[in-house]
Amino acid sequence: MASLLEEILESVEMWLKLIKKPQPYVDPTLDPVLLVPGIAGSILKAVDDENGKEERVWVRILAADYKCRTKLWSRFDPTTGRTVSLDQKTSLVVPEDRHGLYAIDVLDPDMIIGRECVYYFHDMIVEMINWGFQEGKTLFGFGYDFRQSNRLQETLDRFSAKLESIYNASGGKKINVISHSMGGLLVKCFMSLHADVFEKYVKNWIAIAAPFQGAPGYVASTFLNGMSFVEGWEQNFFISKWSMHQLLIECPSVYELMACLDFDWEHIPLLEVWREKLVDGNSHVVLESYSPIESVEIFEKALTSNTVNHEGEIIPLPFNLEILKWANETRKILSRAKVPSQVKFFNIYGTSLDTPHSVCYGNGQTPVKDLQELRYFQPTYICVDGDGTVPVESAKADGLNAEARIGIPGEHRGILCDHHVFRILKHWLKADHDPFYNPLNDYVILPTAFEVESHKEKGLQVTSLKEEWEIISEDTDGQDDVATKKPLVSSITVSQNGGNNQFSSRAEARATIVLHPQNDGKQHVELNAVSVSVDA
Repeated sequence: MASLLEEILESVEMWLKLIKKPQPYVDPTLDPVLLVPGIAGSILKAVDDENGKEERVWVRILAADYKCRTKLWSRFDPTTGRTVSLDQKTSLVVPEDRHGLYAIDVLDPDMIIGRECVYYFHDMIVEMINWGFQEGKTLFGFGYDFRQSNRLQETLDRFSAKLESIYNASGGKKINVISHSMGGLLVKCFMSLHADVFEKYVKNWIAIAAPFQGAPGYVASTFLNGMSFVEGWEQNFFISKWSMHQLLIECPSVYELMACLDFDWEHIPLLEVWREKLVDGNSHVVLESYSPIESVEIFEKALTSNTVNHEGEIIPLPFNLEILKWANETRKILSRAKVPSQVKFFNIYGTSLDTPHSVCYGNGQTPVKDLQELRYFQPTYICVDGDGTVPVESAKADGLNAEARIGIPGEHRGILCDHHVFRILKHWLKADHDPFYNPLNDYVILPTAFEVESHKEKGLQVTSLKEEWEIISEDTDGQDDVATKKPLVSSITVSQNGGNNQFSSRAEARATIVLHPQNDGKQHVELNAVSVSVDA
């Protein structure tokens, strides 16, 4: 029996070897693409400096909180600008497998159920391969330690080396850089500090959902409450908001996402606190509002006693003014950035979602008595238009000479798998070869259903057709009254008589088109058609 089983296994292995996987289409005319993720968008591995043993610490589901506390928690070193892990025997590295794509594809490759919650560039990578891009030839990734400052020289040196290696691997072709979220700040820092290198190797830079002027509401609550990178039931197995808070409070990258102080906001982002105060011995509840620069004092007071216990040692982690000073200098560098003359810049930003802009703690019935209690209050948000994380106002204000700025209805990370975005990228990357497509006056038709059926009945040939599409466009006129609008229905009937010619046929066709009101930039269209014909 054992020998028979072994023969069966050998036969299966031989059969599998004979099966040739279809070779993906490769377009040799394409210019190379480099994908740059945002905060928390790169796999990180912890390497034991003594024995060289590696383990993935970001992202992971099993034991995620424990590994965050033991391997990712860190302290900022103002002399170097680096944030250094509390575990001094551990170094964090980004895996370079698949030419850098592995680290930014699926952030937890071991996860099976709920895997979409840790997708990052996965859908875009699959889409680009279908367009003719090839890993290691025209498609690359750049992962990095997202705890660090976006202007850390070590990261910028790696980015420079990456550009050079891609340029050489592609035979001297200039590169299309596609960044997402905070990755846009990293690219902009590099462009500001190393404009000559950027111009030498880069052809186009496409920024997607970049917080050019910060993510004010999202970051303000992060300093006080932490943040979650995984939503839904998977969050129960992931890093707690408190552990994330203790990690991010020492990350320069987070401070660099604060609201830009020099930007002319339409409405200044505020931190609001309902406070209970004693006046002449009487208790009064008042709503106090703080501008971005005034909020710093509130963060200081709220976090003055914040500590962590690392292997029995109590370590203070207050709001870090040294990091804030570093981040303010980063903002100056970003403000000086210019797009080199030989490079084209494009900006895609998310719209149509409530996005935190100002943050409020407490209320008239439950005021904040002590600022150190802020960490235990749930924030409420005053929202503006954006992608749920970055306000439109911030994402559009790149301060650069842009070839195009296009708003797409979509969520901050979900926009990376949006078919509308794919259509625009395909055009900008010259992977569609369609000279008439214009993303600035854009609409995309996505087929969602197609059914056709034909049969004979009592000497008649009957054919029915049902087809549905979604038309996605930037036109949002009149969307405020979508609920009260009714679908538009139009019908057409075409008949053909046999006439005097006995060999001609009689036929009739009827089609009905239903055009539903536009909602969230999408318009649903239905076509139902029936044709009946009879031979003379």
